[in-house]
Amino acid sequence: MSSILPDTTLSVAGLTSYLQDLLQGDRYLRSVWLTGEVTNVSPYPTACYFTLSDPDKSAAIRCVAWNNQGQKLVQIPVKGEQLLVLGSIRVYNKRGEYQLNVVELLPAGEGLQALRLQQLRSRLDAEGFFDPARKREIPAHPQIVAVVASDSSAAWGDIQRTLAQRYPGLRVLLSHTKVEGESAVAEIVRAIARVEWDGRADVIILARGGGSADSLACFNDERVVRAIANCAIPIITGIGHERDESLADLVADKRAHTPTAAAAQAVPILADLYFEHKQRMVNLASAVRARFQAEEEHLQLLQNRLKRLPATSRTLRQATGKLEILQEKLSALNPAAVLQRGYAAVIQSDGTIVRTTDGLELGEELTVRLSRGVLKVKIVEVLDAEEKL
Repeated sequence: MSSILPDTTLSVAGLTSYLQDLLQGDRYLRSVWLTGEVTNVSPYPTACYFTLSDPDKSAAIRCVAWNNQGQKLVQIPVKGEQLLVLGSIRVYNKRGEYQLNVVELLPAGEGLQALRLQQLRSRLDAEGFFDPARKREIPAHPQIVAVVASDSSAAWGDIQRTLAQRYPGLRVLLSHTKVEGESAVAEIVRAIARVEWDGRADVIILARGGGSADSLACFNDERVVRAIANCAIPIITGIGHERDESLADLVADKRAHTPTAAAAQAVPILADLYFEHKQRMVNLASAVRARFQAEEEHLQLLQNRLKRLPATSRTLRQATGKLEILQEKLSALNPAAVLQRGYAAVIQSDGTIVRTTDGLELGEELTVRLSRGVLKVKIVEVLDAEEKL
């Protein structure tokens, strides 16, 4: 029996080298994303080796993350976790095995969403969106409140009831929007813009009831955050979740855990305002009465002190005598008193009082002021002081 031998054969190294060139030369395998579960981890001084398996354990691949890549890795492989792995295919010649040289590790599923949310939060925080200094004061007594919510939601009903109970007669505007689903982000942004364009509202309540993290994802969207931050009207969020803050909560001027609590923060209780006003009126009246009584007591004290002063004291008599002398002198100097004694004041047309005949001319008109009445006269003759009339 003769054996058939091939004309050429390959060494193991030759085959391995061929496969190495084939795999590492494939451009699709130079940068490939894989997702799977970490089934075992073996850390070494120079690298961390782990296995990435499909959930049903039907397939697995060895992976290596070199220590010089450690600072670039967001996630460290931990057994049992789901990961997203970016790497390139490499062939390990000594064992004839291929493996994935890891470039980046990310959490998969909810972990990936949390990572992306954290990255967005950090970026917006760096831009100053969450700075307390940029938050605006909520008006103490708003006349019109706008609500951005679904018109069929329980949140809208809760807000209406709360506002009506706290502040009867308040005007409330609704800007309807979806608060869940693919179109929710765009609708929320438009609903806020409608209220701002309308211009009547003093404050906005952005609200929805509770829900899962997925259903509340629209309130973590960057477009919603920027719409809240750029709105000229102060915004209160009332998103029904207790555990986590959404990015909309962080950027809002004020936040509440529920729509009802948001409505309570938007307006005061009108009955309390009436009571406080009446109390202020009572306090004011009491203060006026107390001041009036104090002034009356002070006046009585002054009157009593005045009564105790001696009416015939030497100082008082001297002061009275001086006062009488001054009054007599003042009366003597009073021009009206002089005129009453029969004298008259002669005044030229320019207002100069005539004291001598010098400068007077015939025909010149003069005014003569008497004690009672005024005369207009004309000079017909001027005599010297020695001449008789």
